[in-house]
Amino acid sequence: MAKLYFSYAAMNAGKSTILLQAAYNYRERGMEVMLLTSSLYRDDVAGHISSRIGINADAIFYNRDTDLFALVGGTLKHEKLSAIFVDEAQFLTKDQAWQLARVADHLDVPVLAYGLRTDFRGELFEGSAALLAIADSLREVRTICECGRKATMVVRLGPDGKALTEGDQVSIGKSTYVSLCRKHWEERMGRWPPA
Repeated sequence: MAKLYFSYAAMNAGKSTILLQAAYNYRERGMEVMLLTSSLYRDDVAGHISSRIGINADAIFYNRDTDLFALVGGTLKHEKLSAIFVDEAQFLTKDQAWQLARVADHLDVPVLAYGLRTDFRGELFEGSAALLAIADSLREVRTICECGRKATMVVRLGPDGKALTEGDQVSIGKSTYVSLCRKHWEERMGRWPPA
């Protein structure tokens, strides 16, 4: 029976690398997979999933209006799929997370979603919240803070190098992000020590 998997982490933990490696393993065994990524990162017409270590693969863009169940179902009419891989899963809507659950439950295709758990303010993304609630399997991908502890949080830095405490949840482009442990995140965000 197919399952819905959610692998989550802070920034720069290697989520895309793990996704690309897993997709490669399926393809190496002659299995077809579908790769999906958010159109928020669109820098050309074709979708791509890229890793910081230099590997990449073509992917299909999704946006907030994409019906993922219909997309996968339509593809299955003319092509066998062994797995669906979703990068940047934090940008899914709650409905899209449920659509992916239905892909696993009703179309019997495993769905492996990868994304951030929280934003720079320490708040859950909509897609991540839904996946944390309904996924069959949760996996934390680990990265480290500058102190060597496990990083679970991320700060967005402004042009002056200081942590931003306000702003849109999603900022694509020139923003710089740093993954930190909770202790150092609170310090950089000005939440500790108490005023």
